Amino acid sequence: MKTVAVFEAKSRLSEILTAVEHGEEYTVTKRGAVIARIIPARQVDAASMAEAKALIARIKASRKGSNLTDAEYRDAIEEGRD
Repeated sequence: MKTVAVFEAKSRLSEILTAVEHGEEYTVTKRGAVIARIIPARQVDAASMAEAKALIARIKASRKGSNLTDAEYRDAIEEGRD
C-alpha cells in the first residue's frame, strides 16, 4: 500500500486512480495522520446480486401482515444487538 499526502493525491488523482484500477491501494494522509484509503471497488458477480435480491424479497415478504413501523423494526434490531 502506498501513502500520499492530500496535496499530492489531488495533484496526481488520475494517476492514482489508474493504479487503483490495476489493484494498487493508497493511504491518504493529512499532516501525517491517515484520513482515507483509496482501494479498488469490489466487483459483484451476477449470482451474488441475484442472491442478495432474493434475500431482500424474502425479508419483505416476511414483513407482510406485520403492523410494525420501520422505526420499530430498527429499534428491535438494535435491541437484539445489545
